[in-house]
Amino acid sequence: MPHAPRSQQTTHEVTNQPTPAALDLWAGDPALRRWAVGADAATLAAFGARAGSEAMREAGRLANRHPPELVLFDRGGRRLDEVAVHPAYHQLMDLGLGAGYAACAWDGSAGGHVTHAALLYMLSQIKPGVCCPMTMTYAAVPALAADATLEAVWRPKLTARGYDPASVPLAMKRAATMGMAMTEKQGGSDVRANSTTAVADGEGWRLTGHKWFCSAPMCDGFLTLAQAPGGLTCFVVPRWTPDGRRNPIQIQRLKDKLGNRANASAEIEYHGAWAQQLGAAGAGVRTIIEMVQHTRLDTAIAPAGLMRAALAEALWWARGRVAFQRRLIDQPLMRAVLADLAVEATGALALGMRVAAAFDDPAQAPFARIAVAVAKFWSNKRCVWMVAEAMECLGGMGYVEDTPMPMLYREAPLNGIWEGSGNVIALDILRALSRDAAAGAAVQAELQAATGADRRYDAALRAHRARWPGLPPEAEARWFAERLAVLLVASVLIRGGDGAMSDAWVATRVDGDRGAVAGAVAGIDSDAVLAAV
Repeated sequence: MPHAPRSQQTTHEVTNQPTPAALDLWAGDPALRRWAVGADAATLAAFGARAGSEAMREAGRLANRHPPELVLFDRGGRRLDEVAVHPAYHQLMDLGLGAGYAACAWDGSAGGHVTHAALLYMLSQIKPGVCCPMTMTYAAVPALAADATLEAVWRPKLTARGYDPASVPLAMKRAATMGMAMTEKQGGSDVRANSTTAVADGEGWRLTGHKWFCSAPMCDGFLTLAQAPGGLTCFVVPRWTPDGRRNPIQIQRLKDKLGNRANASAEIEYHGAWAQQLGAAGAGVRTIIEMVQHTRLDTAIAPAGLMRAALAEALWWARGRVAFQRRLIDQPLMRAVLADLAVEATGALALGMRVAAAFDDPAQAPFARIAVAVAKFWSNKRCVWMVAEAMECLGGMGYVEDTPMPMLYREAPLNGIWEGSGNVIALDILRALSRDAAAGAAVQAELQAATGADRRYDAALRAHRARWPGLPPEAEARWFAERLAVLLVASVLIRGGDGAMSDAWVATRVDGDRGAVAGAVAGIDSDAVLAAV
């Protein structure tokens, strides 16, 4: 049985240092249990207990400290183009995929996307770097519906509840992962500028070109875009050719990134790589957008998980640390800061789960189309600010790698960039509203549904509609997206029945009765707000 660390030192006794403890990420999170409406509670309860265990937290620490290593050649000089990762990475991949991270949304169960979102939210708190390949695997499934033959081959392996890291052809694997390689140096988000070419080769194609970003290059296949005779087209590129040879996908280097260290993002080149066409010729963007829509859901949920992890660390420290003869949590100013952060984290969670629920209902597809972009835009803009404020609650210890705060801080900007940075998303919201009247009507109905319960919300909604009776000019797209997000969160919270949380959100975000920094608020029922998280 392990013994506790020794507190009695030669020069002093260690006191007033809270001892880290395992945390059940489901049972210990009343906000998640409240807002994950319709999810598979049994699956989430089992996952939350396991993911929050000390063993899995240690796996997260190890995966963060031991980044992937590029292995280009074997000892004889033959090309491998593989990536070696720490065993802890494999542990976490097995944890997520085994629980149904990539499968539960597609097995026909009610609340599948909400369950998926909750799994992501919890795993993001342990080691977000492993989530990328699982998210892409989940999101590739609807895109594969564009070709029944490819779907029949890939879908059973992508939705298997398990993890198989072996670098072997797909037919030899019990489970598989799917990645994405779209952006190129000259185009970035403008994928129509892509220069990778596709030339027909019997029943398949041969691709030649580069990709500036390819996350998780050890996936078993990749959705990619290339210029074919019919225009920009989507393809599936497996890591192995039908005759059992390594497909000539050459890894140039791994990206040296700010965060997301456990995930191997790479630059790759196709040297006549064998591929199969997915969807109609020239319809590459329309085909792959099915995958992008679902990865965007995850980029809207992930910041909520990061916020929750940061908040939990701040609360743990404040409850266990004494300063000036009082626990930090009992000091009014610290309590105001923590309550403000709790409101922010809850807003991101509530909006994200509302969007996930819309993904579960085909009738709500128009709402999901807009709301997922709004949630991604807003929650990621707030995530960096909130994690920094939570870090400050720990003082100097928050800046030290012994705590998870530096990892969370490095991770915080990522999802605001991945699958469309702020400007791209804000403009996409305007574009979607201009092209899809049903989407606009669905968003307005969502906002209207909360009226009559809070006069401040009602006044703010009227002011929003008066300020922008139609679509705003392009230069105001961010302002419009921000206000739309704040009002959507308010609508969800008001209708969710948590009076203290919705009142705090409306008072400090909608009505704007606050300062510019965390804790610069008045009138929040801190006791009720902190009890809800």
